[in-house]
Amino acid sequence: MPERPPAGPTTDNPPGVASADRRPRRLPLVLILGSLTALGPLTIDLYLPALPQVSADLHVSQAVTQLTLTAFMIGTAVGQLVIGPLSDTLGRRRPLVAGLAVYVVAGAVCALAPGPATLITMRLVQGLAGAAGIVIARAVVRDLYDGLAAARLLSSLMLVSGTAPILAPVFGAQLLRLTSWRGVFAALSLLGLAVLAAAAALLVETLPTAQRRPGGLAITLRTLRGLLRDGPFTGYLLTGSLGFAALFAYIAGSSFTLQRIYGASPQTYSLLFALNSIGMVATGQLNGKLLLGRFPSPPRILATGLTALLCAGTALILLVTTTHADLPWIAAALFLTACPVGMILPTTTALCLQRAPHTAGSASALVGTTQFLMGALAPALTGLGGQRTALAMATSVLGLALAATGCWILLSLRR
Repeated sequence: MPERPPAGPTTDNPPGVASADRRPRRLPLVLILGSLTALGPLTIDLYLPALPQVSADLHVSQAVTQLTLTAFMIGTAVGQLVIGPLSDTLGRRRPLVAGLAVYVVAGAVCALAPGPATLITMRLVQGLAGAAGIVIARAVVRDLYDGLAAARLLSSLMLVSGTAPILAPVFGAQLLRLTSWRGVFAALSLLGLAVLAAAAALLVETLPTAQRRPGGLAITLRTLRGLLRDGPFTGYLLTGSLGFAALFAYIAGSSFTLQRIYGASPQTYSLLFALNSIGMVATGQLNGKLLLGRFPSPPRILATGLTALLCAGTALILLVTTTHADLPWIAAALFLTACPVGMILPTTTALCLQRAPHTAGSASALVGTTQFLMGALAPALTGLGGQRTALAMATSVLGLALAATGCWILLSLRR
């Protein structure tokens, strides 16, 4: 079982944390690491307004089209488990540069995909490679900072990376005015190339050779098994991951729901999506301030977020099944669905890492992988109801919120 955390953050530099004279300037570091963590969400959200066009162009159903999202999520989940331990052995730069290079090539192949099989396969590869930016960005923070300083830097990264889901659908909708969905993937490849160039030029190696650890499948599996045997850790892990899946059920289902059922144009949809993302980012920033020593009980914050998500899911079900609500009411319910996730995700991540102070790297990879695996299930769930009703999306949101609350109560709160 992982050891319990110390009473408070440390101020000295422990082994593995860089001294102040080795740390790069804060603003360039935040921008580079924020871009790396934002690349994954951007790859999802820039593509969302094009989902109906992909379905029509490739002559496939909504469920098949949403498998392109599922494949990317699975790739990102598995990639974090592979690349995270690999960066502990080889250093941060080499796996990062290699991952970004593969991401660029995979995006170009997606743009030229002749059919759904190729597109789904390349989205899987794109997710595997794009995971490098997510997991290595967190590892770099751990290399350079500790305690409260690391928490503050992670909060800053949330603000930078949180702009991706706000701007991406807007840019995606505008791109669709100029090009097809294939042009969206070409734009993603160019963006990946720009991030690769910036990281290669400006991000130095942050893990010295003397501090690298021998790797191996057996060691990795033994560490992960020890984490999962800790009941409260597993409870926080599942709670955050199911909350993320509820968010992704909204993300995956809203494109078809708002455009085909409620008549929103791609531009209107992108603006509504941006508004919801602003609400989630604002809630996340408020949550970050509370977690940085200004609120005595993070579990109480988690309870508030779960309650709000349950209420939003219930409201969405009622609007879809018992009323003839039009677009503004549905949009309001989706806004209230997105906001609580800004409280749930950072709180559960902080509580997970607090349970594993000496295995924070493996814990971080496990958190990210589980979140993306759970999120990968959401598009399949929302696609089961077809394209003529929003009930599948609403049911998925409420069901996943109930599951998240149940895991927290049974595995974490009771212990």
